[in-house]
This record gives sequence, C-alpha cells and structure tokens, in this order.
Amino acid sequence: MDNSSQIKTSEQDGSEKNSGPLIIFIAAFVLVAIALWQFSGGKTEKRAMDPSELLKESPKEKSVEQPVVPEEDISAIELAPVETEIVQIEPLVEDDIAIEQPAITLPELDESDAWLKGRLPELTWRNELLTLLINEDMIRRFVVFTDNFSQGLLAYEHSPFIQPKVKFSVDEQSLNSDEQNVWQWDSATSKRFDLYVDLLRSVDSTTLVNWYFEVKPLVDEAYSELGYEEDFTYTLQDAITRVLDMELPKSSMALTRTSVMYKYQEPELEALADSDKLLLRIGKENLLIIKSVLLEINEKLTKEANSRG
Repeated sequence: MDNSSQIKTSEQDGSEKNSGPLIIFIAAFVLVAIALWQFSGGKTEKRAMDPSELLKESPKEKSVEQPVVPEEDISAIELAPVETEIVQIEPLVEDDIAIEQPAITLPELDESDAWLKGRLPELTWRNELLTLLINEDMIRRFVVFTDNFSQGLLAYEHSPFIQPKVKFSVDEQSLNSDEQNVWQWDSATSKRFDLYVDLLRSVDSTTLVNWYFEVKPLVDEAYSELGYEEDFTYTLQDAITRVLDMELPKSSMALTRTSVMYKYQEPELEALADSDKLLLRIGKENLLIIKSVLLEINEKLTKEANSRG
C-alpha cells in the first residue's frame, strides 16, 4: 500500500473516533425532548410574562407591594370625619382703600374773600362772567341771601350779584286803550338776566358741590351768626326747591301802576312772594335753564350729604 492510501485511512479513522461522542449527545437531547412532550400531553403553551415580573427584573425600578383590601371588607371601612374650618372672606370695598387727599387749610371767615376770589376760576370756564359777583363778604352774602330766598324774601342789600345795568321796562306800545294804566309784559326785559344765567350754566356742578362741602365750616359759622343751629344745607335745599316748584303763569302777566312801582294786574300774581316775582321777571326761557341746572346740583348735593352722614 502506498503512502497516500495510508494517509486517507488514518483520516477516516480519526473522524470516526471524534464524531462518536457528538452522536451520543444529540441522541440524548432528542430523547429528553420527546419525554417532555409526552409529559405535557403533546401541547405547547405560550406563557405571557407578568408585568410585575418585568418590574422585578428591571434593575432600575423596584415595585412596592400595596395592601389589597378584599371587596367584601370595603363597606366596613369607616371614614374619619374631616373637620373643615369655614373662613369668611369679606369683599373688597373701595371705601376700604384709603386714598390720601391733600388737607385744605381754610382761612378765617373775615379773611376768606381773597382766598375765595383766587379759587373762583375753578368753578367756571366763563371767567369773564365772574365780574357779576360781589367780592366783599362773599360767604356771609351767600348765606343771608339764601336764607331769605328760602322764605320767599329778597335781601337785595345782601345779594351775591351786582344789580343788572338795564332797568325793568314795559312795552309802552301795548297800553290798552280800553283799560287805562294797563301794560303788557315786555319779554325783552328778561334778557338783562341772560349773563347771570350763562354764569350759572357754565359752572361745573360736581366741582361746585365738592367746593361747597370744603368751605362748609365757614358757611356754618356765618349761618350760626344769624342765630341758627341747624345744618345750612337744608336751608340751601329749601331755596333750590322753591325755584324748582315755581310755575310760570299762562296769562300774559299784564301790569298796572298806581305809583312809581309796577304791579301785576292779576291778584294771584301780585300775591306771590317777592322771590317768586323775581323768578317771573327772569323770564320763561331763563327760568327753565336755571331749573335744569339746579336740579342737577340738588341731586349731587343730596347724594354727597347722605354719603357724609
């Protein structure tokens, strides 16, 4: 036999010797698999892994077991009453917010004219009409004239205003030939009060009311000098109410003169109080404007007086 045949024979013998243990291992594995298949009844079941096991297997998270209460025991659990404290929250009111207002230092009553004259331009945008006011003893004039007017009287010597330059006149052409000494009312004579009405209409009502309460200590002092003890605001409102209640007659307001002074021919008009006769002389259009302005002032005056208690 040659050398090549000897080499092949030796290789085959070696491979047969090496493959022997491998065959034995495979046969044993097959036998074990068959035995397990027979033990399970010939069925295979895929088992899903429990999520809790995944958590257990996770090295980063640890599951914490919670105590489980059986359903039949839940109804037996008594809940402890929870005590609640009711806290009442008060609403925010604007009055609770303290807004500091600059303090106003009032002068003495006898020295108040210069102080008032300096502040009068705050009341109106028609400053040129302030020349209609008398700048002497202004607060006392206002108090005395208002007190008399509220009673139906006219205190001309204490009037806050200068007298109109145009005097009262009648329509001379209207002399009734049938009735001697009877004239018709001249509506043009009421125009002499137009500037006074314009001044009143130009006054800011809110500023006027606020200003009145600012100077009210001086007003009360002047009112007490007349012997009164009550609040002057009531007297002021009485005077305003007299104007608001005034009704213009529907008649022609014929005039007659038995002396130097003219009188109303109708007894009802002549019997009116002096303050009411002044309102008649002012004229219908001017009186309607005055009523409108005083109505607004009176409403704000009442509201402010009530808020101050």
